[in-house]
Amino acid sequence: MDRPGALARLRAALAGFATEHLPGGDAWCVALSGGPDSLALTAAAAALRPTTALIVDHGLQSGSADVADAARRAALELGCSEATVLTVHVGTRGGPEAAARTARYAALDSARGGAPVLVGHTLDDQAETVLLGLGRGSGARSIAGMRVCDPPWYRPWLGQRRSLTRAACTELGLAPWDDPHNHDARFTRVRLRTEVLPLLEDVLGGGVAEALARTAGALREDTEALDALADAALAAALDGDGLSVAALSGLATAVRRRVLRGWLLRGGASGLTETQIRAVDALVTAWHGQGGAAVSADLPHQRLFAGRRDGRLVLYARPV
Repeated sequence: MDRPGALARLRAALAGFATEHLPGGDAWCVALSGGPDSLALTAAAAALRPTTALIVDHGLQSGSADVADAARRAALELGCSEATVLTVHVGTRGGPEAAARTARYAALDSARGGAPVLVGHTLDDQAETVLLGLGRGSGARSIAGMRVCDPPWYRPWLGQRRSLTRAACTELGLAPWDDPHNHDARFTRVRLRTEVLPLLEDVLGGGVAEALARTAGALREDTEALDALADAALAAALDGDGLSVAALSGLATAVRRRVLRGWLLRGGASGLTETQIRAVDALVTAWHGQGGAAVSADLPHQRLFAGRRDGRLVLYARPV
């Protein structure tokens, strides 16, 4: 028996994903860039349910408006009920990639009208994310990669290779947009894709991307189990607007640091690093009267600190 074509395989994968994670047949949105992954996702999605394509124009490259409009027209030709171009302003916080991602997801969230959004990240993207986390020493949460379901975001292609989405576009006669940034060696992810992963595949005899994705899946399960324990421990450790040091002291390290992370985020921290969380943890485990530990936060002209006062961890801000 002949093997189904790429598009048929992707449609079947999406249908199974929808049955498991988004039952009911309600309308959904697709984040469409015009590249092969999101074009193949748009084609598969529009064949299953009423689909709105959301195209973000970051305005970072010459001709970006033309690229966005071409993606909009392609979405309608593929059967989408609606296709909307969202023009955004990209800031500078966190570097160009992070700033573009922040602007993109904010625009998608505002335009989705309460519907879930399908995102075209593939197994290859997941492998690159795991390698980035390993290189940065960001801990298990980063190495666990992207979630398949992180409402309102859904990633049905995380088990599919990028080569399959390209093959599906060929079957459809589509010419996907080839983003120049995907070939710009100034970006770390591009070098991972074009240099590091091919070398690892060669040295280790293949299957590296799949192995990295499996590692992410296993770590994701562990991380979610520990997060559930930490949520319960955080509720028990809350003491007013602070945390009881005595309640924290008896917790396993992995759970305690997750409790601290959750508490810091609730208190207005953002962009937390492993180094910052460890510094706050030292207020519990290595207390010798030290001053507060600085943490990241979006506070105008102020900096957020965690400190220890009378057996409690507290948050306070200081002007900068």
